[in-house]
Amino acid sequence: MKHKIDISHKALNLVGFIAIIAILFFLKPYIVPILIAIILSVMIFPLQLFLEKKLRCSRLFATSTTITILLISVGTLVFLVMYELQSFVNNGEDYTQRISEAYTSIAHSVESAFGIPKKELIPNEKLPIEELVKGNFEKIGTFLSESGSVVSDLILIPIYCFFFLYYRSFFRVFAYKVFKSQTKSFINKLIKKVFILQQNYLNGLLKVIIIVGILNTIGLLALGIENAVFFGFFAAILLLIPYIGVLIGALLPTVMALATKDSYWYAVGVIIVFGVIQFFEGNFITPKITGSKVSVNAFVAISSLILFAMLWGVTGMILALPITATLKVIFDHTPGYEAYGFLIGEPVDRQLESTRRFRLKKWKKIRKQKKSGNKRLTQGVS
Repeated sequence: MKHKIDISHKALNLVGFIAIIAILFFLKPYIVPILIAIILSVMIFPLQLFLEKKLRCSRLFATSTTITILLISVGTLVFLVMYELQSFVNNGEDYTQRISEAYTSIAHSVESAFGIPKKELIPNEKLPIEELVKGNFEKIGTFLSESGSVVSDLILIPIYCFFFLYYRSFFRVFAYKVFKSQTKSFINKLIKKVFILQQNYLNGLLKVIIIVGILNTIGLLALGIENAVFFGFFAAILLLIPYIGVLIGALLPTVMALATKDSYWYAVGVIIVFGVIQFFEGNFITPKITGSKVSVNAFVAISSLILFAMLWGVTGMILALPITATLKVIFDHTPGYEAYGFLIGEPVDRQLESTRRFRLKKWKKIRKQKKSGNKRLTQGVS
């Protein structure tokens, strides 16, 4: 009887999980703006507290001021990005012609160096790449502008942010009523941990974007690439899209180098610069700044990126890590779900070492303890 109950319980859990996935997929236009608004609210909440506690402003005035500052900041950023992208798209035909000339030059170099006939590299007089790029420059610009847009709905997201900040005490009481079985101190502790996690993630991400943007700009300026500051920081902002953002960010300055420079080696230099910076960002900058603040292992991070991309596209990839890290905190503090929190987290060194190596370390430790014990015994006898 008990076995049948366990099976039915697992079946209900599976059905519930499938239902949650279906809801997340079909209600994307509603859920995604709310999640973005929550993250933005966490980011600007310190300003809200400063206005309320330090300047003693009313909550309504503090919230209105905070949202206004957010709108001005995001609006200015979006305007600058769109202006530069539009300028890039407007010069699309000139860039296409120069890229075609660069491609022809590369084909001549390959023919001279390796003896590969030019006709095999360029089968037609009119290059396929020319038609491809010329016909899709506007689509490229549209894709980049959409993928770089965190605020997918400029009307709903600020409204949601306003209510999350203004009604925050109301929502906390709602949490108390929903989870009556838990104490208020437990719920407050969980909310605080999630808030600190998101704050650390956002602050660390902002620092990484600034550092990488500066490094990108220095590298592009050294190569003499036009609009180096824009391309450098645009690529850094695209770090919001883990793993593939840097590839999209490197595409525009590479095309610019091919289109405006008299040698394709400048484009190679751009790729090398971005590759080196990405190496340092992934192995030194991000681990040093964010550290273990967002404790999600690489396997779960990549899996969550794929799953959320399937659910919500590019926006899902941006939201994947913050949501996964929040789920880890919730699982760690929910009885019966600790194993899932453990699966999401980073493995300790002991779990990454071979059994033989671990036994050898343990044996050396025991041997050292025995030597120190024998030494003490000898000193005691003497």
